Amino acid sequence: MVVDHFHLVQLANQALTEVRRRVTLQVRGRRGRKGNREWELRNRLTRSAARMHEQHLDPMIDDLRALPAVIGTPILAAWNAKEDLLDLLALARTHPDRATIWARLSRFYERCAASGLPELERLAGTVSAWWPEILAFLDTDITNAGSEGTNRVIKTVARDAYGFRNPASQRLRTRCATTRKARGCLNPA
Repeated sequence: MVVDHFHLVQLANQALTEVRRRVTLQVRGRRGRKGNREWELRNRLTRSAARMHEQHLDPMIDDLRALPAVIGTPILAAWNAKEDLLDLLALARTHPDRATIWARLSRFYERCAASGLPELERLAGTVSAWWPEILAFLDTDITNAGSEGTNRVIKTVARDAYGFRNPASQRLRTRCATTRKARGCLNPA
């Protein structure tokens, strides 16, 4: 059993978003909105720093540091923890040794613990609970993305048909939708 990295990245982004929302609500007494720099950076915060151009990355970090410390410091800590987790997951497909994995995992755990943020402690607990499956992903480079995609197609077919009255018809349509590539069909029917 392996954990798909998509879900871990999603959990990390969710934890970061929860930190941003919580501190904004505590300090400003309301939800974020236009004019609040932390709200304006919300999409950029969830992007991977490795895929971000430095002309966007450096100003974002400077903007977070320029915010009042009660807002900017927790958000920056959550962003750094998310990036540490992404650095750990980036080891997949590189055949890393255990020392490298352990160093990046330790850095992630230390950052989460040092932050004192409940959202990051929960994220670190989730990573800890699923560590054997995460390590299996890093070691074997196997993901369950194919089965996740097939399940999404099955649910989409059922939704598009507003449910089926005849289970045999549902089974036939589902099989047709999920085996198109194997049958040589390139365009959906």
